[in-house]
Amino acid sequence: MADELVLYTNPRSRGRIARWMLEEVGQPYRTEVLDYGTTMKAPSDLAINPMGKVPALRHGDAVVTEAAAICAYLADAFPQAGLAPPPGDRLRAPYYRWLFFAAGPIEAAVINNAMGFVVPPEREPTVGYGSFNRVMTVLEDAVSKSDYLVGGKFGAADVYVGSQIGFGLLFGRIEKRPAFEAYWNRLKARPAYDRARQLDELITPSQKATS
Repeated sequence: MADELVLYTNPRSRGRIARWMLEEVGQPYRTEVLDYGTTMKAPSDLAINPMGKVPALRHGDAVVTEAAAICAYLADAFPQAGLAPPPGDRLRAPYYRWLFFAAGPIEAAVINNAMGFVVPPEREPTVGYGSFNRVMTVLEDAVSKSDYLVGGKFGAADVYVGSQIGFGLLFGRIEKRPAFEAYWNRLKARPAYDRARQLDELITPSQKATS
């Protein structure tokens, strides 16, 4: 019997990214919905993620946290889905680049900007992302060159980077630049994305996300 896949999530969280990735992979999985104020902080769930956050993924006795890591793990665990370049392929370079760029500079820049934190120009060299505008320019250029980020083919990097853009556009944290909107429109038309969205919307109304 294959190791069970279990997604620990809440529909008002980055767990939506992990669910989308699971739907793209096409393997059966079970979902455990956690509540922010109670179950996420319960000892049993802190044993899975000591941060008391979601998403987390359990695959047999292996546990993965952080949405980007979950996307990368699933792509490698199920290579038949074709969501990542194979090990040794030179396309692993841009694949890793954009996954980590989204998990680092994009995430930090967007959240800091939303909170009103502006890096003084003289302090930009000390901040990993430099400035919000620089990050947005680099991201815009990346999604303008091709339909997808790696080798012109949809993959795990698009799930993660695209989710960052989709959330940013939805909540007004990223400017509605034509390149961002065109890229996100391509991604959200995918059947796996729609399945994931519908599954999250079936969860109790009090927990629904607004996307």
